[in-house]
Amino acid sequence: MSREIAVLGAYIPGLIPLCIGGAALTWLADRLLAQIGLYRFVWHPALFRASLLACICGALGLAVYR
Repeated sequence: MSREIAVLGAYIPGLIPLCIGGAALTWLADRLLAQIGLYRFVWHPALFRASLLACICGALGLAVYR
C-alpha cells in the first residue's frame, strides 16, 4: 500500500481509509460487546470504546504497513 492516496487531486495519508474502516469495525465490535453485556464489567465505557478504536486502527495499520 502506498503512503499517500490521491482523492480528487489531493493527497491524503494512507492511514485515513484504514482509520475509517477501523471505526466501522469498532462500531460493529461495540454493538456485539453491548449485546453480550460486557459493559457491565467495564469501569468507564467511553474510555473503553476509545481504546478499542485505537487498538483496532493500530492493528490495521501494522497489518498493512508491515
